[in-house]
Amino acid sequence: MADEVNVYSSRHYDSDDALYAKFTEQTGITVNRIEGEADELIARLSAEGDNSPADVFITVDIGRMGRAEEAGVLQAVESDVIANAVPKHLRDPENMWFGVSQRARIIFYAKDRVENPPRSYEELADPSLKGQICIRSSKNIYNQSLLASLIEANGEEAAKDWAAGIVANMARDPEGGDTDQLRGLVSGECDIAVANHYYFLRGYDKDVEGLTSGIDGIGWVWPNQSDRGAHLNLAAAAMTKSAPNAEAAKTFLEFLTSEFAQQHFASQNNEYPAVPGVGLDEDTARLGFFIPDTATNTASFGDNAAKAQAIFNEVNWK
Repeated sequence: MADEVNVYSSRHYDSDDALYAKFTEQTGITVNRIEGEADELIARLSAEGDNSPADVFITVDIGRMGRAEEAGVLQAVESDVIANAVPKHLRDPENMWFGVSQRARIIFYAKDRVENPPRSYEELADPSLKGQICIRSSKNIYNQSLLASLIEANGEEAAKDWAAGIVANMARDPEGGDTDQLRGLVSGECDIAVANHYYFLRGYDKDVEGLTSGIDGIGWVWPNQSDRGAHLNLAAAAMTKSAPNAEAAKTFLEFLTSEFAQQHFASQNNEYPAVPGVGLDEDTARLGFFIPDTATNTASFGDNAAKAQAIFNEVNWK
């Protein structure tokens, strides 16, 4: 087996250094990491072709993993370790990728201004919420994957009506990241916001300007708890098509499903483990029990990505 594995990653967390160090300690295999935006890394893999030094590709969103699969830069990995650890709905049907951690996209609201917050993604489009919602732009991959999941769950026409309803209910044109949507609740710019769960939890972990000071006034809703469950996106990993160190790459990918790695994802970025039975960190646990959407295969987020973007364009979601 080779003594190194080369990772192209769009995860930008210094805390992952400890994860890679543990892998090297256990296996003797050195991890060489190149970080970048997912689309840039996919373009790089495509340009490098068979000469690419990359063995593993990691991304924080399954929509972009779908783009990598479309670009033909991944290969299937047959692994009983991965198959036994990661639930089927968090793996590609053709074994091209698998989830390493989960990211919930949920509804937040200003407790002093919203008495009955929406209880589902669909309710966010209700006309009664006109002028109340802060949400990111249509270019944001998290929103693209959310809309892709709604296409899968409800069909294209219903998804288009939903997107149009969200545009009508926006408090302002989309701007900034997830933290900025939450800041809008504190400032009073909006009453309801959509964001990934860990951006909110960072307001407890450290002093986040414009959020931490007012965080006790923010409530949250786990959407769709009476039907399909809350939408969770994935950070995911895959072996590249060229993978000069394929055996070492497989060992690394299997390591990502280990208890150590899964607890690392849970504790270092307040993510939900992809492997059942791994405990949560204290801050993440404060969000409470919820029912996740396990009926919608996450592969559909990539499959429906083009349809989602077409809908965003049609309804003028900026």
